[in-house]
Amino acid sequence: MSYTVPEPKIFACTQSQVLGKEIAQAYGADLGKVIFSRYSDGEFQPSFEESIRGARIFIIGSTHPGPEHLMEMLLMLDAAKRASARHITAVMPYFGWARQDRKDKPRVPIAAKLVAKMLETAGATRIITMDLHADQIQGFFEKPVDHLFASTLFLPYLKKLKLDNLTIASPDMGGSKRAYAYSKALESDVVICYKQRAKANVISHMELIGDVADKNVVLVDDMVDTAGTLTKAADLMMERGAKSVRAITTHGLLSGNAYERIEKSRLEELIITDSIPARQTSPKVKVLGCAELFADVMHRVHHNTSIASKFLM
Repeated sequence: MSYTVPEPKIFACTQSQVLGKEIAQAYGADLGKVIFSRYSDGEFQPSFEESIRGARIFIIGSTHPGPEHLMEMLLMLDAAKRASARHITAVMPYFGWARQDRKDKPRVPIAAKLVAKMLETAGATRIITMDLHADQIQGFFEKPVDHLFASTLFLPYLKKLKLDNLTIASPDMGGSKRAYAYSKALESDVVICYKQRAKANVISHMELIGDVADKNVVLVDDMVDTAGTLTKAADLMMERGAKSVRAITTHGLLSGNAYERIEKSRLEELIITDSIPARQTSPKVKVLGCAELFADVMHRVHHNTSIASKFLM
């Protein structure tokens, strides 16, 4: 007696509706219908408008600021659990609050751990995400985590550029592992920026470890927020004789006056993914779609096949 695995149902939080539709289309499915009822004081309630009893469902939603995006994901997970869904996968292209992954001074929270526990308590049986701020965040979960790498998108793009004298750069010491992985894949040199912060998002001093003279430099990082680090690093490298400086960062938070900084900087271009909806456009910002990557992994997860090929580094 043969058994056909029923196709999963795919839903999206409001902050990721555009990406959710693209992922569903790439998967070959329609995006499920969810209604969000909102009260005048700002409280909201999601409602699945179709049966999900016994089904595998994927809920797509990045949890970038503000906090209502995380709350929306939690409420969706809880609703799915109470509606008797069989498997509930939180698909989080951007896992927010990940910069708080440890106690770096007394009397502060470990927000990434807290978020992990909340997701599991709400009902997530699996997490799919991309380029966590710190790899060890996977260990905060008791449920399976599929940690994808945007290098599967960035490496083909960089190879098409055919840059001579290519050098990969890390904007800080913490990103050196990522920079070395890219340099190995591209057979290039590596340089590292050493920075000191006066406070969050404010750099007091930056130095360069390595030679960039006559090199085409590509800075790699997991996210860009105010763009202060990237633009300062790009200007420093051009002062040290670099031919050009580009940056690839998975998550384009681009808050505050980030776009203005980028356009005034000596960056050739900034390449990001669409894990977070863009606030605006810029001639210097190139966006690579991640829908096909997530759709492929979701298909493999549903059919219990390997996703090892998606882990380039």
